[in-house]
Amino acid sequence: MTHSPIHPGVTEFTGHCLCGTIRFHGSYDDTHGLKACHCSQCRRWSGHVWAAILPRTLEISGEPKWYRASDFARRGFCGDCGSSLFWQRDGSPIIDVAAGAIDSPTGLRLQGHIFVADKGDYYDIADGLPQDARE
Repeated sequence: MTHSPIHPGVTEFTGHCLCGTIRFHGSYDDTHGLKACHCSQCRRWSGHVWAAILPRTLEISGEPKWYRASDFARRGFCGDCGSSLFWQRDGSPIIDVAAGAIDSPTGLRLQGHIFVADKGDYYDIADGLPQDARE
């Protein structure tokens, strides 16, 4: 049950890290969409571009490790396999979920790009989607 509408505009999802130690499920509003972050921290964290959803609900089983890469947010990962899984802004109850860790089929579609002013010099963004220099 990866891409299952629970009522119009809300979709359930499941996912896990590479080794399966950290599992999660939740729901998201279809209107929020998927954005790709091109900042240098996300590129280093994920190996390229970090794409995440903003879940409406999220339950995590297993204990992710948390790393503070900035003074305003933390990043969650599996302590066993190292999979990059979560991002959370300080003071926010919302935890963003890595799109690459969501079970397929996701039904997700990329809707735009953020922090393109900080993107790597080794690729172009040519998909015609909205691009924000910052957030």
